Amino acid sequence: MTTITEAARKTTLVPPSSGEFSSRQPKTIRLYPVSNYTFGTKEAQPEEDPSVSARLQRLQDHYEQFGMRRTCEGILVCHEHGHPHILMLQIANAFFKLPGDYLHPGEGEIEGFTARLNERLAPVNAQYPSDQHTSEWEIGDCIAQWWRPNFETFTYPFIPPHVSRPKECKKLYLINLPKHKVLSVPKNMKLLAVPLFELYDNSARYGSQLSAIPQYLSRYNFEFVDENNVVIGRSPALNH
Repeated sequence: MTTITEAARKTTLVPPSSGEFSSRQPKTIRLYPVSNYTFGTKEAQPEEDPSVSARLQRLQDHYEQFGMRRTCEGILVCHEHGHPHILMLQIANAFFKLPGDYLHPGEGEIEGFTARLNERLAPVNAQYPSDQHTSEWEIGDCIAQWWRPNFETFTYPFIPPHVSRPKECKKLYLINLPKHKVLSVPKNMKLLAVPLFELYDNSARYGSQLSAIPQYLSRYNFEFVDENNVVIGRSPALNH
């Protein structure tokens, strides 16, 4: 006969360990809550092109004069309720994009990318003159490259075999956000914190590049901290 104590013990048994499963993992990234960041506004930054055709024509003009266009965009990660969120810009309440832009001809990659991030998100000096975090960026790993083979809207995470001279390369960099930072958004845009579960497999709303961000970030481990810098969770949080 099985006693009540024995039955209770069986229902609370911890499953045996399946073994260590964390070899060759990249470093753990600490994520701060979105409430740690100060959001302001600055002058509007209208789009350079009135239409898709005009944008592609400008790309062609650039290519003919300077060669392949180089574009850098940043994946800014924070957390809310212990789940990673990506800070991204929304334009006209419909179009989403990551902060960044194309580099000028002859401009250094990291220097140019830093300048584009400041153009998009750094406040003007008069707003926060004493804040040292307004124009500093810790640019981490390049975690994705997308290629535009022709003067068309289609881009690919590889160079098609028949293409020898792509027209644009876009790199996505992981941006390690500090504990606190001031971010100012152009008046004609919104800065939204979008959770990974919203992005995943949602190319219909966010496009193929943004909806792939959860896959890019799956190689990392995350550590979530609260406003007091106390660790409140980790991902993955598994007991093997």
